[in-house]
Amino acid sequence: MRIASIGECMIELRQMPDRRLTRSFGGDTLNTAVYLARLGAEVDYVTALGDDPLSDEMIAGWQAEGVGTERVMRLRGKLPGLYMIETNEAGERRFHHWRDASAVRGLMSLPETDALLAALADCDLIYLSAITLSLFDVAGRDRLIAALQRARGAGVRVAFDTNFRARGWPDLDIARNAFQSAFAVSDIVLASVEDLLPLYPGEAEEMLLLRIDADEVVLKLDTPASIIRLHGQSQRVEAESVSGAVVDTTAAGDSFAAAYLHARLSGAQPVAAAKAGHYLAGTVVCHPGAIIPREAMPDMIAFDTPS
Repeated sequence: MRIASIGECMIELRQMPDRRLTRSFGGDTLNTAVYLARLGAEVDYVTALGDDPLSDEMIAGWQAEGVGTERVMRLRGKLPGLYMIETNEAGERRFHHWRDASAVRGLMSLPETDALLAALADCDLIYLSAITLSLFDVAGRDRLIAALQRARGAGVRVAFDTNFRARGWPDLDIARNAFQSAFAVSDIVLASVEDLLPLYPGEAEEMLLLRIDADEVVLKLDTPASIIRLHGQSQRVEAESVSGAVVDTTAAGDSFAAAYLHARLSGAQPVAAAKAGHYLAGTVVCHPGAIIPREAMPDMIAFDTPS
């Protein structure tokens, strides 16, 4: 099964307790791509980078993780975006971004864009997030949504993650319209109460689920649990307790998405896939940074088998 993950990877600066900074890279759909590759999936990253040494370093890092880079556009004179993470004592994070002029902002308006989007039809699954949609203007989003619709017509499945960051949107109405467009072309929606309540304040879990057109939906709750809906039938899945101390919640949702999608593509039923998602996310939050060390990856075999 071939997966294309669309989005942006940025230079990640992490502030240490002594206020020194460490440098890495990360971004929601890239984090998911890395975890998918570690779980054994064939995954390509679809993005744009500059022609600078930092972009070269990113490409090398992705290749070392087994993520395909043939769909990465390189733009002369451009740079990747940058963000800094601060975490409090509970492991909750605060982000500071410098990304308005990053290379990926032009991804939907390149001479190569049509060919890049048409090639998505050779995938089995396309994965993107609300952050992906926020990178582009209305015309760019419409172009991407149309490409997803064409890919679905060719038998490709689309998975959309509702990862919502208000600062990425001019206003909430634009964000709501983009979400509804994405829901309409998605086979699988990975949502959370945390993402959806800023868009639909005060709504109960049942109403949030009703807003999503996709046949398969995962709604992660404020408690360590999720609701799975498939073919109109819903079931609650409780997460196992985290075994260690929570030090950083960065990439919890991204790793959940990777484990869920990999399990589903491997033949697991949605409940087993959700348990896999919670399990990997529960490991990730016990380590600093978006991408945990390879040696910290848990054994996921039990969750990959059909059930």
